Amino acid sequence: MKVLSGFLLAAFMAVAISAEPPQAPTQDTQGGQAAAPAIPDGGVTQVLQSIYVSPMQNAPFTAIVHTEWIRPLSDGGTFTLVNQRRIARDSQGRIYEERWYLVPKDGKVQSKNYLIQIADPMERTLYNCFLLRTPHQCTLQKSAERPMAAYRPTSGPSGALPNGDGFRTHEDLGIQDIEGIETEGTRDTTTINQGVNGNDRPYSITREFWFASSLGIDLRSTLTNPSFGKQVFTITDLSSSVPDPALFQIPDGFTVVDQRKPAPPAE
Repeated sequence: MKVLSGFLLAAFMAVAISAEPPQAPTQDTQGGQAAAPAIPDGGVTQVLQSIYVSPMQNAPFTAIVHTEWIRPLSDGGTFTLVNQRRIARDSQGRIYEERWYLVPKDGKVQSKNYLIQIADPMERTLYNCFLLRTPHQCTLQKSAERPMAAYRPTSGPSGALPNGDGFRTHEDLGIQDIEGIETEGTRDTTTINQGVNGNDRPYSITREFWFASSLGIDLRSTLTNPSFGKQVFTITDLSSSVPDPALFQIPDGFTVVDQRKPAPPAE
């Protein structure tokens, strides 16, 4: 299975799912420390994965990540949530990421940038700067990420799942040019047998990735799951120029709250 751990849990966070399309912005679920909305009675949670930015050194870039989440309706229709956000990495492997609210596609609600994240793999630090809170603060946390000379996600071969739960099929899709960069495509299809997750029939989950080894990131990522629809993440406006160093500084007017646990006293 493709490994997506890393910068801030590889950009994971839960989001509440309701029976009707949202009428207000939904928190971008591509990572961050913002808490998931409370679900007082009923409801479920899902996880929306995003493109993982590795702390790869000597491969600077800036880009825009476009998110499109197409969710099914019971009558066979769909509704779609979208956002876009800026990401960057410098030659040292430091990572800058913005987090924006997901909003209905072509709707009247405007997305907002609610969080900036700055990760430094050399200092092993992660700053989360909350833009819509007052007072303006950035939390400082420890980061598990270390600088790396290269990054390549792991991917296993085709074969049966443990405990007879189903079967996984791995496909190599060849080479494709995206944003002027050569990428390698892979598709993993996991078929879950009847009854494994309370399902009354088998179902399949498909993940497709177009990976740029020169940058250590996916330039396109698609996840299709019948339980919550299709999620597409696409990189555009890609530049391999060194990003503005100011991106990796704490925003003006923000104070820092250090949430790192102190080292235990020596015995």
